[in-house]
Amino acid sequence: METSTIDIIKSSGKKVKFSLDKLKISLNRSGADQQTVNQILDKVRDELYQGISTKEIYNRAFALLKKKKSYLASKYKLKKAIYELGPTGFPFERFIGAILKYSGYKTQIGVVLQGQCVTHEVDVMAQKNGETSVIECKFHNEEGLNCNVKIPLYINSRYHDIKVFWKSNAKNKSTLTKGWVVTNTRFTEDAIKYGNCVNLYLLSWDYPKNDGLKDRIDRLGLYPITVSTLLTNREKQFLLSRDVVLCRALIGDVFYLDHLGISETRKEKILNEIKMLCNH
Repeated sequence: METSTIDIIKSSGKKVKFSLDKLKISLNRSGADQQTVNQILDKVRDELYQGISTKEIYNRAFALLKKKKSYLASKYKLKKAIYELGPTGFPFERFIGAILKYSGYKTQIGVVLQGQCVTHEVDVMAQKNGETSVIECKFHNEEGLNCNVKIPLYINSRYHDIKVFWKSNAKNKSTLTKGWVVTNTRFTEDAIKYGNCVNLYLLSWDYPKNDGLKDRIDRLGLYPITVSTLLTNREKQFLLSRDVVLCRALIGDVFYLDHLGISETRKEKILNEIKMLCNH
């Protein structure tokens, strides 16, 4: 059967034609060599059927990568790993704060700022070179939920309320220059159009092109601990509750793994996977 004639069901319930190229791109992103990618493509192609879900295709490719090398599977599961930061969205805010910190920003999470009219709780406040940005994080813990135009509309009005008071307050030594909206899913076309029009900075899974969340994470090697294929869900939740959001943080401080009572052999495997992932 010709693969291009096969209908697959996306997480949103939408039916689309299967694309071998898209699967190939996502496998290449994991860093797997070409031989491995081609072997997986052949196996997945053989197992396709009409109406297969994207989730089933993903699970199969993930299992095959994990068999090969666990850190490749970790990279491949990045999108899913970010959903696993939930359900509250608070670890996602800390994750965004951590990414910005590694990009040279001084960050604060959950800051209450006075506006001209009311006070606002800001998810992340980031400062760099005498400039301050206020960042709102919109976390969705299931696929298919995108950020529509209402989100940047609402964030823009909050940003301007904060900005009016900020400018009038002599205590503020830095300039408030930008409002951000960050989401782990995608923005609708109208949301992007409005955000660009009012000069909000929008950051989503794949926007801006080549500088979206997935690109920044891969470029900086800043993976959330939820990508690990060796840590259990209970262990991940324990680490998140202790503010350990990045894999990189475990390399510098194995105290947390000791605290979990993980055996030396398993600890070595976990750290090895994380080092391969962060340095790959």
